[in-house]
Amino acid sequence: MVQLAETDILTREVLEWRGLHVFHFAMSSCSQKLRIFLALKGFEWTPHPIDLSAHESYGAWFMGINPRGMVPVAVIDGAVHIESNDIMETLEERKPEPVLWPADCAVEIRAALDAEDALHHDLRTLSFRFVHGRTATTKTPDLLTAYRSQGSATVAGRPDTKKAHELSFYEGLATEGISDARCHAAAWKFHAAFERFEQALSKSPYLMGDRPTVVDIAWFVYAYRLDLAGYPLARLHPRVDAWYRALAADPRWSREVDPGPTLSQRIARTRAAQEQSGATLVTIAGFGG
Repeated sequence: MVQLAETDILTREVLEWRGLHVFHFAMSSCSQKLRIFLALKGFEWTPHPIDLSAHESYGAWFMGINPRGMVPVAVIDGAVHIESNDIMETLEERKPEPVLWPADCAVEIRAALDAEDALHHDLRTLSFRFVHGRTATTKTPDLLTAYRSQGSATVAGRPDTKKAHELSFYEGLATEGISDARCHAAAWKFHAAFERFEQALSKSPYLMGDRPTVVDIAWFVYAYRLDLAGYPLARLHPRVDAWYRALAADPRWSREVDPGPTLSQRIARTRAAQEQSGATLVTIAGFGG
């Protein structure tokens, strides 16, 4: 569990907060995952939007809450939890019904979520390029310097390495950009994962068996984002596509990932420009047509 020690928290006011408070961003995949979980569980919570597009997560106030500068963050009766998967596991213990993290496969779920988390930078790469139309990072050297210097530099009272991992990702984008090669490699990682799920869904209606779990939530968010990016899910992985469409029919799932009309129009313009130039995800990944 990634719960901060009091010494990690520089924005001390949150230690006095009661109830469940969630810092999140609409288009953050990890925030979307947690919001679906909260909706399915029926939790009451107080939202605290953090605008990642305006780099609010790199400000001193927020990084005093999460020294990693990432969302979501949950403050639960003054205790600060900073990783979406750990937040869900903590809240599952507090409200076991409906079951989304079944005890009989808890170890397998943790392993599956770790594998999903390992692909987060790949999802970010494809989102930047094919959803938002970027070929480079928006993180300026000054922003990265601020990120490097803000916050406690400790998590759970120990020196933290994940912040350095984030810095490395953005520094790499600053020097290399979001290249075709980087996107090609990322797309094929998802292809491999979806092929595994294609086999699993031939035996059961959900990724971990006969009932939805947090693994379905995590991969639904990824599938939705990749669908926005132009990944040909229906053609390459029809069972996964049917699973994804069935979940999307439930507004508790779909409303938390819906980009809204303004961003949807911008995404459509990005996709149209990519199709006109021949630089789509399908073309760059070599998925055929």
